[in-house]
Amino acid sequence: MSDATISSPRSAGFLRARLGSLLSFAPLGVWTFVHLWNNLAAFQGEGAWEQAVTTYPHPIAQLVTSVVVLLPLVLHTIWGVSRLLTARPNNVRYGYFANIKFALQRLSAIGVMLFLGAHIWLALLHPRLVEGHAEAFSDISHEMRTHMPTLVVYLLGTLGVSYHLANGISTFAMGWGIVASRRALAKLNVVSIAALVVLLGMSWSVIYALYRSGAP
Repeated sequence: MSDATISSPRSAGFLRARLGSLLSFAPLGVWTFVHLWNNLAAFQGEGAWEQAVTTYPHPIAQLVTSVVVLLPLVLHTIWGVSRLLTARPNNVRYGYFANIKFALQRLSAIGVMLFLGAHIWLALLHPRLVEGHAEAFSDISHEMRTHMPTLVVYLLGTLGVSYHLANGISTFAMGWGIVASRRALAKLNVVSIAALVVLLGMSWSVIYALYRSGAP
């Protein structure tokens, strides 16, 4: 057996890890920020929100957007599940704080997977495939205001997404060798915390705008 044959599983695993990390940053991370930014139109009312979030200039644009987002999401999810089944915290090699982040990243991954599955079905697929139209602003705002489980799920789900993506910035930068020194890692932690604050602030602002609009 040649050395190339022996090392090929490691090489394949390395490439899968790089691809999974890259997909979490772009397009998924970039699209998440843009999606949240568009949802902030909820503060401007029903017409502005539907124009920013659910309206596409052409059916092809909707198809391309779905493929660009959903395909990487499926690939990242498959990679993430394999990581959940094989990776374990290393309390000897890494410090206490790093292991907490590791555990929270894996825990948030489970929550995010469940949340996004429900969100994609209820907000995207079910309205268009079953009801024949895009999700209505009045529907989501009414649910946020009157159905407490929906409100709680979105608050916790967006918290999980924000943490998972913010911490993913760190793993992406370290995995791709962008940062290596202790000083750079310390700065990277600051960037991750700032990203968490921004993403969570945007997410909960959108939820508040929808909740406010759902008032009788």
